[in-house]
Amino acid sequence: MRNTRALIMMVAAVIAGLGAVIIGARWLSQQATSSANKLVVAGSDIDLGSRLTPAMLKAVEWPAGSMPKGAFANPADLDSRVLRTSVLSGEPVLESKLAPMGSKGGLSAVVAEGKRAMTVRVNDVVGVAGFALPGNYVDIIVNTQEEGAKGMNKDQTISKTVLEHILVLAIAQEVGRDETKPKVVSAVTVEVTPEQAEKLDLARSVGTLSLTLRNQVDLKMAGTDGATKAKLLNTPPEPIVTAAKTEPAKPPVVKRKAVTVAAAPQPALRTNCVEVIRGITSSSQCF
Repeated sequence: MRNTRALIMMVAAVIAGLGAVIIGARWLSQQATSSANKLVVAGSDIDLGSRLTPAMLKAVEWPAGSMPKGAFANPADLDSRVLRTSVLSGEPVLESKLAPMGSKGGLSAVVAEGKRAMTVRVNDVVGVAGFALPGNYVDIIVNTQEEGAKGMNKDQTISKTVLEHILVLAIAQEVGRDETKPKVVSAVTVEVTPEQAEKLDLARSVGTLSLTLRNQVDLKMAGTDGATKAKLLNTPPEPIVTAAKTEPAKPPVVKRKAVTVAAAPQPALRTNCVEVIRGITSSSQCF
């Protein structure tokens, strides 16, 4: 009898415990549902410059207390918007990752305001063996002949860093920034200011270009003076020879001997004179 009563109590306790668990789980689920909002995320990996469609996106539940700034709740709100950065699958699509309203798709949507995209020809050496990928920063070096060297008959080849901390936008026709595998391409597109674009255009016309890969968080500018052959070989500078000022030669002084010229003899004075009168005329004759 006692065993039967104890068994009944144990069964009742188990049933009450299961009921409490079920009720608690439902309450927690209701609380989580009531405190969650919808958040639009990428349905798959999307490259920068892509024009979004609702089919590329999906809405998921997200805790209301941790909603990121600039988030969207409806995929339809992002129709025809263009991405400025690459987005991975499941990553929230935020306003900061989108180009301004009305932007067209492609590389032009990625270029920052006030900047320009410019392409330079490279090879496996110039392009840092393919390690210069979209999203990386590079410095650009030009190797050229120093101004005035040809007229002086001197080898004044110089290598100079002309642009620093330049963003790589694309390699060939690829703009994806999620890959880390190097790619050897024939062209690299970089983001520059209008002034930097002019320098880069001049640099590639007067010499050969090289890219140097730099740390993405290193903002310090090197400001080098450039390397010449004399600096490379530690050759002392040649003395500067200036042309001496020459005066026109003076003609030689010729000494001439003094010539004494004898004075002509004066005629002797005539003191005896006779006046001759002929008619109405008269004349004198001296002797």
